[in-house]
Amino acid sequence: MDVIITVLPLIIGWTLDLLFGDPTKLPHPIVWFGKIISVCEHKFNHGKSKRLKGRLTAVALIVGTYIATWLLLDVISPYAWLNVVVQAFMIFYCLAGTTLIKEGRMVFEAVDISLENGRIQVGRIVGRNTANLSPQEIRTAALETLAENLSDGVVAPLFWYALLGVPGMMAYKMVNTLDSMIGYKNERYLDFGCMAAKIDDLANYIPARLTALLMIFVSGKMRLLSFVRKYGRCHASPNSGYPEAALAGILDCRFGGTHDYFGESVYKPYIGENHRDFDYTDVVKAISINRRTEIFMIFITLGVRLLLLL
Repeated sequence: MDVIITVLPLIIGWTLDLLFGDPTKLPHPIVWFGKIISVCEHKFNHGKSKRLKGRLTAVALIVGTYIATWLLLDVISPYAWLNVVVQAFMIFYCLAGTTLIKEGRMVFEAVDISLENGRIQVGRIVGRNTANLSPQEIRTAALETLAENLSDGVVAPLFWYALLGVPGMMAYKMVNTLDSMIGYKNERYLDFGCMAAKIDDLANYIPARLTALLMIFVSGKMRLLSFVRKYGRCHASPNSGYPEAALAGILDCRFGGTHDYFGESVYKPYIGENHRDFDYTDVVKAISINRRTEIFMIFITLGVRLLLLL
């Protein structure tokens, strides 16, 4: 029974993600995370000691998420099949592989229809200002997002699930949501969100590099390891550059450049050297790499979880 409870939730949760993607019509715990973070930010991000209040908020929400999830699963632990179902749905909610692929493909399809459609569609998946993006910049943003979010939305949640089970996976999603909402280096969030950003960097340190390694492995181009070592650090984030460098090497292209975030120009060093135009074949290849990486990570996760039972 322990083996079933270990294996089935992940298989069911992943299968649900493959079939349905992000469940927009169902109550979503990540949306709840966002609402809780928003309430805390409005309540505490003002006056004195914003940095301290931000630290306490981030730690309390992450630890609280882990404990709440652990307590829920402990309460229902006598009911084996209920336990399997609840864990499966939590895993389903935490994985974003299918939605990421769908959104990336839709950006390329939209920009082929019109520039304005492309700008609107890519605005759904990136934080930068899209109003003045060119078709090449739109396609570049979509490919960068496919690589970066392969780590954040697939490999990292599975990594923390492998080590700490569903409570660890849910806690990671709180970390990721905190960073996406308050982890910015602007006037509003610099002090209050600095702890959230640092925790996110730490939580993604190994997963980002593991993502790049798996991407290279499934591409069959192990020679790109030196390319990733060279360009992976060429990013404002200590982590995002590694999966982006892996995809840039696989596609033999260049990512990076200056972008507008919240009205401020932010320069990102270039990742790769071959400045070429993208077409639909590039997103097809990127999607294939994403899916194969995801499958390989599922097998790794199952293996680790089974080993922990021994």
